[in-house]
Amino acid sequence: MKQSADRPGFGQGMTATEKRAAFSLAGIFSTRMLGLFMILPVFALYAEHLPGATPMLIGLAIGIYGLTQAILQIPLGMLSDRIGRKPVIYGGLVMFAFGSAVAAMSDSITGIIIGRALQGAGAIAAVVMALAADLTREEHRLKAMAIMGMSMGVSFTLSLIIGPVFNSWVGIHGIFWITAGMALLAMVLLAVAVPTPVISRHHRDTQPVPAQFKQVLADGELLRLNFGVFALHLILTASFVAVPLVLVQKIGLPAVDHWMVYLGVMVLAFIVMIPFIIIAEKKRRMKQIFSGAIVVLMLALWEMAYMESTLTGMVIGLFFFFLAFNLLEASLPSLVSKIAPPDKKGTAMGVYSSSQFMGAFVGGVSGGWLYQHVGSESVFLFGSIAAAIWVLLAVTMKNPRYLSSHMLNVGDMTEAEARHLVTQLTQIKGVAEAVVIPEDGVAYLKVDKHATDFEALNRFSVSEQS
Repeated sequence: MKQSADRPGFGQGMTATEKRAAFSLAGIFSTRMLGLFMILPVFALYAEHLPGATPMLIGLAIGIYGLTQAILQIPLGMLSDRIGRKPVIYGGLVMFAFGSAVAAMSDSITGIIIGRALQGAGAIAAVVMALAADLTREEHRLKAMAIMGMSMGVSFTLSLIIGPVFNSWVGIHGIFWITAGMALLAMVLLAVAVPTPVISRHHRDTQPVPAQFKQVLADGELLRLNFGVFALHLILTASFVAVPLVLVQKIGLPAVDHWMVYLGVMVLAFIVMIPFIIIAEKKRRMKQIFSGAIVVLMLALWEMAYMESTLTGMVIGLFFFFLAFNLLEASLPSLVSKIAPPDKKGTAMGVYSSSQFMGAFVGGVSGGWLYQHVGSESVFLFGSIAAAIWVLLAVTMKNPRYLSSHMLNVGDMTEAEARHLVTQLTQIKGVAEAVVIPEDGVAYLKVDKHATDFEALNRFSVSEQS
């Protein structure tokens, strides 16, 4: 049996329509993320001169998008099941553009807080994922999601580098106007490049099922990961209330030169991260690498607290900070996918995403309060304490099973046929779990991708047979 014929993604690959959907939706994700995060490395420097601004209000302005995003992303995803994906995405992008314009025209911290809250209210991430699921076959959906995931990672990195550059050219108001323009560009992309699905339906692999929330929230392993992503984005947002101010006020580095610091540490951290990702997956050392990265994050924040007055100290701290952050940001969704039951992945990811956005909100507020009342060192120490708590949870988690999610379109069938199919699927080499939902016509599987006989598995796929 040839390897290329057995692995998903070979043989019948993604169609041109599926590729166009994946890359165009990745473009929408990217433009939105760039708009949200370009202000992260520069906003505190601008906002401290606004009338009535305090570090706590600055932190609130940075993190408030997370609150509205966390509250609205699941309801908007459910709304898109009723009225269609594209109308909800258009509405979210209009809200995002409107919030950007409000922030751009505001000369007060209150106005910018309102604008940022409106940006977050355009919570279309879950809807975009659902549209991607509508436009891709089950067997190729993970590739589409991977394309969008990579685009988000690149966008976050770019936002930290180009934010200070754009700030030196057009200022914060200009960045908000650019962000509004990006939302309009995303609307054009949605209209001309993203196919319209023939049928939209609920997808358990990308969307939450309300009846499953109780089970997902009672799963101790998933709760560890939800706390982890909450803590990670709390630490990120809190830290960037302090980092730009420290670089200017304590080190004396002009804001226009901050991009060089971020470019150097981000690129180097990305290069150094790659071997650890390979070891985690190939050598099956995920728990060890994951727990070690949290320890590195904790120590990096501690180092930044005590070495913040020197450029060398901050650069070293930021390098290890982003090395750990990038490792954890890449590992967490993978762990959720490994741990979540095969038919509950969408619900698990919905709770996970809401935890992430809520962490950004709490991080902004707490980081701002600490900076205002205690000082910049306390912000980094607060993050270090949060990481220490996370370490204790991570080292007690179970070793993850090295299984991947896989789906098959098996067509309409009765309950009895579904039960029989589960028996057949679990007898195939490499298939650890199988859940067949007759009303969905989909088999949700957990497989060992290095051992699974995909040729035998795909014989049950209606998509591969057609």
